[in-house]
Amino acid sequence: MQLLRKKPMTAGELSEHFAVSKPTMSAHFAALREAGLVHTEKSGKLVIYHLKLSVLEEALMGFAHTFGLGAKAKPKSTDKTEAIPTDTEEEIS
Repeated sequence: MQLLRKKPMTAGELSEHFAVSKPTMSAHFAALREAGLVHTEKSGKLVIYHLKLSVLEEALMGFAHTFGLGAKAKPKSTDKTEAIPTDTEEEIS
């Protein structure tokens, strides 16, 4: 995924970065396509893989939301103890 963020690459170019067999790479490519994370383009005999950023961004945002990351603002607590002034706060009359 990180390699494809830089630029679209052929299956051969991607394979050069991993010490695995061609059938293993093919299975990984198929999984990425099935997940909708990449799309392919045929150029003669070459298959060029492109990262689908919108799908990836959506998945990452869902992941972040699940764990409370990237929230714009925390909801205000309804806990009454927060309204009690501490020694360091001035009470306004």
